Amino acid sequence: MPVGRVGRPHGIDGSFVVEHGSKDERRFAVGAVVLVDGQPAKVVSSKRAGGGRQAIRLDREALRGATLAVHRDELPEPEEDAFYVFQLVGLDVEDSDGRVLGTVKDVLPGAANDSLELENGTLLPLVEDCVRAVDIAAGRVVVDARFLDDD
Repeated sequence: MPVGRVGRPHGIDGSFVVEHGSKDERRFAVGAVVLVDGQPAKVVSSKRAGGGRQAIRLDREALRGATLAVHRDELPEPEEDAFYVFQLVGLDVEDSDGRVLGTVKDVLPGAANDSLELENGTLLPLVEDCVRAVDIAAGRVVVDARFLDDD
């Protein structure tokens, strides 16, 4: 699962700023292992950079823009009534009347809120007023019909 991306260089020792980094500080602690475009790399130095971001150096080269990730089984269990974005992809979406609207294709980040993108192109804001229930075990998301176009 993605936990960040290799950003701009930070200093001259090979360190870089982690873009869109995980809030879990353990992900980038010295000694932690991350996957760089799928290949393991060890964090050999870690410090705070401007804007509250993390700057790290790995035991091998990482090209700018490369995805930093961890295996799913390394993620902690989400809190009650919480979920990971990847758990939403593939879930069926229905309105509050039980009408099936499609399947979640992706979750798109936004300035104010994220949006659920359905495979048919429909975008639904990932906000409490729209998303009424998420049931990972049942494989479904229930949304308020008021957020749907009536076309």
